[in-house]
Amino acid sequence: MRAAVVRTPGTPPGHDEHPDPVARPGRTLVRVTAAPIVPLDLLCASGTSYLGTPAVPYVPGVQGVGVVEQSAAVPPGTRVWFATSAGMAPGDGGLAERCSVADDDLVPLAGGLPDAAVAALGTSAVAAWACLTRRGRLRPGETVLVLGAGGAVGQVAVGAARVLGAGRVVAVCRSAAAQDRARAAGADAVVPLTGDVDALAAALAGACGGSADVVDPVFGTAATAASRVLAPGGRLVNLGGTSGDEAVFSSAVLRGRSAEVLGHTNNALSPGQRREDLDAVLAHATAGRIAVAHETVPLADVTAAWQRQATGAAGTRLVVTP
Repeated sequence: MRAAVVRTPGTPPGHDEHPDPVARPGRTLVRVTAAPIVPLDLLCASGTSYLGTPAVPYVPGVQGVGVVEQSAAVPPGTRVWFATSAGMAPGDGGLAERCSVADDDLVPLAGGLPDAAVAALGTSAVAAWACLTRRGRLRPGETVLVLGAGGAVGQVAVGAARVLGAGRVVAVCRSAAAQDRARAAGADAVVPLTGDVDALAAALAGACGGSADVVDPVFGTAATAASRVLAPGGRLVNLGGTSGDEAVFSSAVLRGRSAEVLGHTNNALSPGQRREDLDAVLAHATAGRIAVAHETVPLADVTAAWQRQATGAAGTRLVVTP
């Protein structure tokens, strides 16, 4: 089969021939129709992940959408979303014509949302939803501050905050294009990201009407500024470190407001929880209330697409279609 194949950690995958996956008990063979290139793919393939250096050659792609070809768990022909551990454990992922998937990592799909749109949402949507619900404990009427709102997780977080009943949703974005995506997702106000913590904190306070109840999902300077506008009992939920691995918090602020700083990883979710959260987001996406801006690219162009995603030149989520 044709696939994206990483042969040396730290270099982009090539579009090459790769052995077809073999059927075995507990796994399902899926014909892949769409698979996104996500930050976790880039991290795992870099060889610098905290999860270790991947065994090569391997096919990256920690998620995808496709149609079941052979399975003891679901009927052949079933349309599914799936997750893989490619780059985190031995085995191949979804950036290929076919993929072998653990039965527990399948989510049957209903509704008419296009495969590429489902793939663009995927684990990013699960993370955004879980950050607001399971970790952030968002209550109707609260103010939500979304850091990095122009990215895939951020776009879902803005839309999810809206459907979960937030009273006000404020977005923080770096580029003009990202700010436009945050507005399209439903943000009430958009604050440009700056490196001046004091100025950013003041701008956030103004946009939030004084304070924010839930802040998510990135770290760095933005989180430092956001921590200063947490409301009493506020929750700052961190998902990733793309905008910086460290943030500075005031002990007096956290204690004085009984505020919380919480971490989230999708790896902590059970397959059932992941399925529940994905189903919830896809239902809203089908109704047009949540979306992620994306672009489809053919599998043959995966090397260039990978480089665009890695350098930030893509602008939107890139979804590979075999």
